[in-house]
Amino acid sequence: MRVFLYEYLTGGGTLSGCLGGAPSGSLLAEGTAMVRALAADFAVLPNLQVDLLRDARLPGELFAGLPARAVHDAASERAAFCELAAEADATILIAPESDGILLERCSWAELSDARLLGPASAFVEIATDKQATAEVLHAAGIPVPEACSLSVGNSLPADFAYPAVLKPRDGVGSMDTRYVADFRAASRLGTVSRAMRLERFHAGIPASVSVLCGPGRRIALPACRQTISDDGRFRYLGGMLPVTAELNARAQALALRALESLPTASGYVGIDLILGLDPRGSEDVVLEVNPRVTTSYVGLRALCQGNLAETMLVAARGERIELAWFDKTVIFTADGRVRIEDGPFPGGVAA
Repeated sequence: MRVFLYEYLTGGGTLSGCLGGAPSGSLLAEGTAMVRALAADFAVLPNLQVDLLRDARLPGELFAGLPARAVHDAASERAAFCELAAEADATILIAPESDGILLERCSWAELSDARLLGPASAFVEIATDKQATAEVLHAAGIPVPEACSLSVGNSLPADFAYPAVLKPRDGVGSMDTRYVADFRAASRLGTVSRAMRLERFHAGIPASVSVLCGPGRRIALPACRQTISDDGRFRYLGGMLPVTAELNARAQALALRALESLPTASGYVGIDLILGLDPRGSEDVVLEVNPRVTTSYVGLRALCQGNLAETMLVAARGERIELAWFDKTVIFTADGRVRIEDGPFPGGVAA
């Protein structure tokens, strides 16, 4: 079996100039952490070959000895991508939602008749637009923050229920995201230069739930408590898992409800949430849906007693899976560093 594992920043995506220059910074660190973790898990499976692309500007040791085909320009990246996707038994895409990047790579894979181990373009098209996602969820009765959509040149409204969070409709991570305390702060921001979403700030615990999807089945993995910067920019710093049994149940149930309202997906999907102060969950909201593997994978694989990458393959085939988790606490950073401590595990749920 062959698996094509593509990660945009390490795999030559910026050779096209979409994000400008050689890859660097926190997004590269997160991308590297995800692709190395997944590739390492696939590499130990018998009779499985994992194929990677590597931006030729990056050092080979970035892949920790895993073989990767170097690409030198946008044309060679697309050609190698389409070739490997067509030849693979499964293709996994990790790319930013901004500027249509993930959707474009999804289209490349589908035009190559690839077998995507991840959401198809119909799912990705909705999930990469935070406003469109919220509208679909709201229509299905899923709680989302009260919000308004802003077009280029719009000012932030005076009659909004501040405090609020301003974020790009198609942003990745916390790029260009900021806390807006009141209208005075909003007025200082002037007009927006890209399509944005202004949403009501919800106090509570930032959390994420990763879900493995297959034919007629969705398996919610243990909820992660996210570590977010306190500087008003909501930078993702990592996370901790497991959370308490009560929080875990609330988070998983809401994540599964959210997925039910979206097109059918295969593979790995991440849902970001705020778990509010009411223990009954009345203040819980869905913030966004990530149609790809997320950084939480590095923490989940450390807690899982089995091989989480193999579990993804089994779940995507619609076969029954058995998951077991260590009685530990896992703390991880956005760049893939993991610390494991003793601690109880509250259990999981599947639907």
